[in-house]
Amino acid sequence: MVLTFRRVLLWAWIGAASVVAFALALADKARARRGGRRVPERVLLGAALAGGSPGLLLGMLLARHKTRKPSFLLGFAAVVALQGALAWLVLSARA
Repeated sequence: MVLTFRRVLLWAWIGAASVVAFALALADKARARRGGRRVPERVLLGAALAGGSPGLLLGMLLARHKTRKPSFLLGFAAVVALQGALAWLVLSARA
C-alpha cells in the first residue's frame, strides 16, 4: 500500500477525531459520576460520525460508558455501519 498524501491526511483526521471522541466519552463518564452537566449523546455520536468512532469505542469500553443504553448503541452501530459502507465503496472503487 502506497502512502499518498490523501491517505496520510485521512489517517491523521481519523486519529485526531478519535482523540476528541475518546476525551468526550471519558469527560461524560466523569460528569455522570459527579452528577454534573453531561455531554449530549448527539455530540458523542457526531464525534463518531466525524471519524472518531474508534476513539469513542475505546472510551466506551475502557470507561464502561454507554454500553448498556440500547438507543445509544443503535445510533453508534448505525454510524459504524455507514462508515464501513463508505470505506468499502472508496476502497473498492477503481481510481
